[in-house]
Amino acid sequence: MMQTRTAAIAFKNLTRDFPIGQRGFKLRALEAINLEIPPRGIFGLLGPNGSGKSTAIKLILGLLKPSDGCCEVFGEPAGSLTSRKRIGYLPENPRFHNFLTGRELVRYFAVLSGMGKEAIREQTEKVINQVGMEQGADRKVKTYSKGMLQRIGLAQALVHDPDILVLDEPLSGLDPQGTSEVMDLLKAFGDKGKLIVICSHLLTRIEEVCDRVAILYKGKLVVEGTLDVLLGGSRDTKLLKVSGEGVDPAGLAELLATKGLKLEGVQDARRPLDEWFLQMINQGEGKAG
Repeated sequence: MMQTRTAAIAFKNLTRDFPIGQRGFKLRALEAINLEIPPRGIFGLLGPNGSGKSTAIKLILGLLKPSDGCCEVFGEPAGSLTSRKRIGYLPENPRFHNFLTGRELVRYFAVLSGMGKEAIREQTEKVINQVGMEQGADRKVKTYSKGMLQRIGLAQALVHDPDILVLDEPLSGLDPQGTSEVMDLLKAFGDKGKLIVICSHLLTRIEEVCDRVAILYKGKLVVEGTLDVLLGGSRDTKLLKVSGEGVDPAGLAELLATKGLKLEGVQDARRPLDEWFLQMINQGEGKAG
C-alpha cells in the first residue's frame, strides 16, 4: 500500500522480532506491515490475543524499535521527541501514583510534557472538566473506582493537547454506565478533528465510534478500511419489513403513514462487526494454513 504524506501514523514494511532463549530463535510479532492511519477520526486496531496489537502500539509510541522497516508519526520516526509530543497515551492497566490527587496527577504529566506554568494550570482544569472529574479531582487516586481511573487517565493523556490519542482497551473493567460515559467522551474527542487509535476486544462498542479499522492476525495485516465499505453499508441504513397490500417501494414512506401498514421488524443493512471480524480471522487462519 502506498503511503501518503497525510498519514498521521505510517507502518512501512514493518517487521518486529523478539529473541527467544539463547540459541538465536526469534518470535515474529509483526511481519511486513504496510498501513497508514489518517490524521483524524477514530481508528480501531483489532485482533485476537497474540495478533500483534500491543507490539504495534509500542512501536507507535517509540517504546520498541522495528526489526525491519519503519514506523512514522506525521513523517517523523516514531519515538523521536517531536513525535512523542504529539501523542497522548492511556494503557490498558495504568499504574498511577496513588499518593497524588487526580488534579496533581494531571499536573504531573503536564510537567513531563514540557508545558509552561500558565498552560499547565489552564489545561489541567480544562481536561478535568472535559472528562467530568471536577468532583473527584482533589481525592487521592488510590480511592478511585475503575471508571474514575479511566477518566483521569484520559485527562492525563489529553492535557498537552495531542494530535493523536492512543487508547489500549479503554473500556476494560468498566460497568455498563462507565462504558457508556467513556464512549460519549470518545465520540466528543473524535469530533474535534484529531485522531484516536483504539485497541479493544469489545467489537459492538467499537462499531459505535470507529470510522476505520484494521485487523491483525498472527502478526499480519488481514484487512483495513472504513466500516461502511467493509461491512457493506452505513450504520444509519436500516432494512424495514412491512406487511400489507399494495406496497409500492417508491411510495413506501407515504404508504406507511397513510395505509396503516404494520412494521414487523427493523434491522441493520450492514453486517455486525463481530460477525465480519470472525470471518476475517477465519480467512486469515486459512491463509496461515
